[in-house]
Amino acid sequence: MHSPEDVAAALDRVGYLADPGLATAAYLGVALGRPLFCEGEPGTGKTALAAAMARALDVPLIRLQCHEGIDATQALYDWDFPRQLLHLRALEAAAPGALDADEAEKSLYTRRFLLARPLLRALEEAPCVLLVDEIDRADDEFEAFLLEVLGEYAVTIPELGEVRAAVPPLVVLTSNRTREVHDALKRRCLYHWLEHPDLPREIAILRRTLPEVTEALAAQVAAAVRRLRAADLLKPPGVAETIDWTRALLALGRDELDAEAAAATLGAVLKYREDADRVVRAGMAALLGG
Repeated sequence: MHSPEDVAAALDRVGYLADPGLATAAYLGVALGRPLFCEGEPGTGKTALAAAMARALDVPLIRLQCHEGIDATQALYDWDFPRQLLHLRALEAAAPGALDADEAEKSLYTRRFLLARPLLRALEEAPCVLLVDEIDRADDEFEAFLLEVLGEYAVTIPELGEVRAAVPPLVVLTSNRTREVHDALKRRCLYHWLEHPDLPREIAILRRTLPEVTEALAAQVAAAVRRLRAADLLKPPGVAETIDWTRALLALGRDELDAEAAAATLGAVLKYREDADRVVRAGMAALLGG
């Protein structure tokens, strides 16, 4: 991949339609070896970008799903205590009364008993794509730890020594902006804000993902979803909901989005009762542009 156009074409071949700005950001992430920080509303294709980049580069995708309370142990490595205990019992059974405590302890902390979590796997298995998903759900301490790992692409395991990536992984961090991520982490990354696709690109995404959908139905669904995003909803639909809605219509044998079909399948695109009630009160004609 020697240009943003090459990246866009490679992503297109694996079914991800990137606009020029996103293709440029992805290209620079590869070319400069910098993490790519993708921020935007849910459903704008941030997580899908990492998966598409892995397919386009033909490398593994390793995902670290962040959540409240995540710590270094959950992200990096842990010791397999049940297997260690079985190993210790086997040693005791093999040499009853003659077990050397120091040697037994050394044998417990070897690579065979290490459980590699996503960050350690990414360092060991690189080249790969490391997806750090929803970093905004983690806390400040985990951000600081992650910044340290991304600075060196290496970690030290006290019992085993340093593990350093032979080739730095391509790192994609995503955030739904439920809170502000610290500037120190953002400075380490290239930044890109993802918008919902415009109407022609969303229609193209539908036609690519669901080849059986007609141009007319794809256009009707994409236009209706754009109206939903413009409404005052708790959870505006993303591209995934656009695809789910179209799949639901196709499963019902519909080739047109009319008021009846929209009412019957509204649960595929709206996931909060308050949002559905608001749309119903406004009327299906408003949703369909009538």
